[in-house]
Amino acid sequence: MCRQPMSPCPNDKDMAIDHQYKDIENGPSELEKPFIQQAKHVDSDEEIDENGSILMVLLSTCVAVCGSFEFGSCVGYSSPTQSAIREDLKLSLSQAMRMSAVFCITGWLAVFFSMEAYLLDIGRFFTGYGIGIFSYVVPVFIAEIAPKNLRGGLATLNQLMIVCGASVAYILGTVITWRTLALTGLLPCILLLVGLFFIPESPRWLAKVGLQKEFEFALRKLRGKYADVSHEAAEIQASIDSLQDLPKVRMLDLFDAKYMRPLIIGVGLMVFQQFGGINGIGFYSSETFVAAGFSSGKIGTIAYAIIQVPITVVGALLMDKSGRRPLLMVSATGTFLGCILTGASFFLKGQALLIEWVPVLAVSGVLVYIAAFSIGMGAVPWVIMSEIFPIHVKGVAGSLVVLVNWLGAWAVSYTFNFLMSWSSTGTFSIYAGFCALTVVFVAKIVPETKGKTLEQIQASINS
Repeated sequence: MCRQPMSPCPNDKDMAIDHQYKDIENGPSELEKPFIQQAKHVDSDEEIDENGSILMVLLSTCVAVCGSFEFGSCVGYSSPTQSAIREDLKLSLSQAMRMSAVFCITGWLAVFFSMEAYLLDIGRFFTGYGIGIFSYVVPVFIAEIAPKNLRGGLATLNQLMIVCGASVAYILGTVITWRTLALTGLLPCILLLVGLFFIPESPRWLAKVGLQKEFEFALRKLRGKYADVSHEAAEIQASIDSLQDLPKVRMLDLFDAKYMRPLIIGVGLMVFQQFGGINGIGFYSSETFVAAGFSSGKIGTIAYAIIQVPITVVGALLMDKSGRRPLLMVSATGTFLGCILTGASFFLKGQALLIEWVPVLAVSGVLVYIAAFSIGMGAVPWVIMSEIFPIHVKGVAGSLVVLVNWLGAWAVSYTFNFLMSWSSTGTFSIYAGFCALTVVFVAKIVPETKGKTLEQIQASINS
């Protein structure tokens, strides 16, 4: 959840690239030939050599998910403006990440030095704006650089680092002051800014803006010097070429028939992710435990923070093995069960029945919910969102999907206390209903994207 604007490269870089790839001519027809004639080739376009390609993909992913860690340390959004900013300023994904890091650094420093409320508000606004951009750019960047057999697991690192950032903030917040805690948010931003100088730009973005030599260089750097990337490059270039003559996409154009299915999938997953109650349950977990009968919510909150990380790791390991759809359905079923258990605890408390079981059911329900959410519903919607939209609509479509997500997060967190005052049992019953509908939605609408290239996914959806 970065390079300077890509313009024609300086002469010395052109000479270096020309010297290394002088036999490559621009144009999709030449991409059918291997870029480098080697005695040893890897037959599959998606396989990678073991001497550095996987290291570059991992390094690029690790740098990108520093933004996810930053996301986890604060809450906010900037979805409505990110598409227009990237388009007007001709920003690539990595350049957008750099801009977001600067916003977050500025915000955290404003929080640290704040002596009055207005400076604190400014700081939170800047951090919120920065992580809003991270929430879209990071998963899309990872999806565009990762080979298809690793894409799901690597993209799940986005969610893993979000929960790591949140958990670290929870734990450190109990032992250090709020000003010092603000300074800890600077570290992932600095790592991101420095790391972006050492990783390649998204090959698909480079192809889209016509930087052919840089596209070839970046793809080879990500796949390794012994990999035959000609087929993958040709597939990417063919997809880009097929989109060149299409008119500029506006927000209203997303509702055309050809974009309707990916839009329904992306928006639907974000709606069900949020209205299953994650932000209400997560933000007010301490209050939920106290309301259920605990004298303090601290123990439950610490358990909440700790359980997210290992379960998210399990989800990352399963992403490219079991597939996206099974993880989503298992996860939604688990969140349904968690809501039922928690709602039952409040029902028993209200009826003065089995009082000794009320705290146990409440904690068990919340922890089952968080574990189930972390293994699938937390990460998979973002992974699928980064996969299903063609590159020429990703900016506009991604902005809309992320906007829906953050509006849902705001609505759930804002209404949680009001709903709990109305009926605690009713609140968790509503969330359980959305979780049950999620299973139906995934079973009927959401496609499996495991093991396919982005171009194959988008072609199958559009067909």
